[in-house]
Amino acid sequence: MGRKKIQITRIMDERNRQVTFTKRKFGLMKKAYELSVLCDCEIALIIFNRSNKLFQYASTDMDKVLLKYTEYNEPHESRTNSDIVEVSGYTLQLLFVVI
Repeated sequence: MGRKKIQITRIMDERNRQVTFTKRKFGLMKKAYELSVLCDCEIALIIFNRSNKLFQYASTDMDKVLLKYTEYNEPHESRTNSDIVEVSGYTLQLLFVVI
């Protein structure tokens, strides 16, 4: 039996929102790790929560990955929330950079 589809909208209950954030943050970091190992790529993941706390994951040194990012003239692929919504109907609230 497959998972139930959920509607991607803001969670109104503060406690539920925090629990969901914590679980999904961990899941996203795990996926970033898996992608870096399976595909031998550098990944930097930067997340700011509602209270402006910083959470980050980097497959190597974060400073080196960010320096490499700033030295690039133009990304091969770049997406924003509106791009994702137009394509699949989902909304993301994270910055995810794969180098």
